[in-house]
Amino acid sequence: MVEYVAIFLAIQIEAARMITPIESAWEPDLWRRELRHAIRSARELAQSIGVDPDRALQEPDFPVLVPRGFAARMRYGDPDDPLLKQVLALPDENVAVDGFVKDPLHETVDGISKAPGLLQKYKGRALMIATGGCAVHCRYCFRRNFPYNEHTSAALRPAIDAVAQDASIEEVILSGGDPLLLDDQALASLIAELSEIPHLRRLRIHSRIPVVLPERITQALLDLVMQCRLRVVVVVHANHANELDVSTARALAALHDAGAWLLNQSVLLAGVNASAPIQYALAHKLFEQKVMPYYLHMPDRVAGTHHFYVNDNEAASIYRQMQAELPGYLVAKLVREVPGESAKKLLQD
Repeated sequence: MVEYVAIFLAIQIEAARMITPIESAWEPDLWRRELRHAIRSARELAQSIGVDPDRALQEPDFPVLVPRGFAARMRYGDPDDPLLKQVLALPDENVAVDGFVKDPLHETVDGISKAPGLLQKYKGRALMIATGGCAVHCRYCFRRNFPYNEHTSAALRPAIDAVAQDASIEEVILSGGDPLLLDDQALASLIAELSEIPHLRRLRIHSRIPVVLPERITQALLDLVMQCRLRVVVVVHANHANELDVSTARALAALHDAGAWLLNQSVLLAGVNASAPIQYALAHKLFEQKVMPYYLHMPDRVAGTHHFYVNDNEAASIYRQMQAELPGYLVAKLVREVPGESAKKLLQD
């Protein structure tokens, strides 16, 4: 009996060790070094994981950018690895397909932009383009053709002023690009200005960085979250359970412990995660790492991304299986963004 108790306690201790961060954050400059040494060509990416480089698109219009830590989670020698397929440029990107356009969400049309760097699609909240850069270039990106040169960080003063002048805005969403690509000082300055706007209640940060570059979660960033007057929500972006490992668990636990609400949005992608079992695994892994599933987006019809597209019937079938298998709180909402609508469109109740 004593032996069984000892074994049980050992298992519990090991489980706790796996899910509890050893430290709250990485050293301040590690993430910059990781980003400087990121993979920046399709050939290098393919070769680094033992895949034939000749199958890749060598000089894509949308450059390749992949942190080496993210590439290390890919299965060596497997051209169908779900992480690789999200970031490897393929010749399919150069195939023109009817209905796939540069701006499917009409983000550059009049009426959406309230000021340079500020978009408002829905009542009560506005999206701020904090930066045009990302730590990874996802090939299905819906903003791969966005005119970031017209929405630079230098132009955020008008965006902040526009928020301050509109008392109907209760929440600012920092997006991009990826807002966590800003350094801690720049992010602190931006958050401080937003915190001084009395009618703001929440700050939402949309970022893929805690998943693809978890070293970015520094103590200075955690302090910003803890000290912020606004309620902080961090919406991360993971599409497959294989993206989540010990390093992401550490980063996400640190953000959670700093007081951030953690949600996940993903995209339903052919050849990557368009199956019910993959969605089950992702939901469970997210919950283990303190993140609640939030949105499962239908892919946008962006030029160069048709090979990721999933039709509505297939998506609905996957979603019904998710509802039958998972508890309700682990079922992300299956949605499509429709330009001009007052909210995202639910595909399944």
